[in-house]
Amino acid sequence: MIRDKSSKTKAKPARGVIAVTPPSFRRERALIKRGVWPVAGCDEAGRGPLAGPVVAAAVVLDPKRIPKGIDDSKRLTAERREELFEEICATASFAVAFASPARIDRDNILRASLWALTRAVQALPENPRHVFVDGRDRIDVACDCDAVIGGDGIVMSIAAASIIAKVTRDRLMCALALDCPGYGFETHKGYAVPEHREALDRLGPSVHHRRFFAPVVAAREKHQPETVVIERDLFTVETQIVTEIPATI
Repeated sequence: MIRDKSSKTKAKPARGVIAVTPPSFRRERALIKRGVWPVAGCDEAGRGPLAGPVVAAAVVLDPKRIPKGIDDSKRLTAERREELFEEICATASFAVAFASPARIDRDNILRASLWALTRAVQALPENPRHVFVDGRDRIDVACDCDAVIGGDGIVMSIAAASIIAKVTRDRLMCALALDCPGYGFETHKGYAVPEHREALDRLGPSVHHRRFFAPVVAAREKHQPETVVIERDLFTVETQIVTEIPATI
């Protein structure tokens, strides 16, 4: 008798295809078993754009009502993000905080992002006893905090926060597009795509642009030269933009 060995052979993944494991609730569940609850995940959206705020979100998922399909927001279509946004809002505790372009200009993008993440956690309906945050940096909260690099693709609560932050920011940028037409905020959401750079060069910066991001500085020099001053650095022979002209001058 000849046996068909093919039935026992495991299927091999196609070449060039990378298997992606979805985020899990494993870390949160381990804390729950130790009596640690609530457990929050937090993430932000909008570090890279030239315009608009950074939006941070903190989420505490209900272990008994976790929506199916939660994943890193970057892996989801816009339509699926919207669906999961509504499901997360209906089943979880969450809070959102914003770091405005003015705060980004004052503090720098990293500090502004960490500030917004902290504010989001502090705004939760119930203070968490543990926080997972996406990235390398922990935030200043009154409980234990773990920073997880690539956390939006690993920790379920962080993935949920990434969806809340992304959808909230996308909706906000569509609203800003109505306030400042011509830049295309409704399509690129403020990111430095060629269409946005062209509009910035043509129209100059809007009130929603981050003043000290390089392409915005170049547009200010072209359209609003009176708002910048060139000074010589004491340590080099190069010139660079170092400050704004005080209003009293």
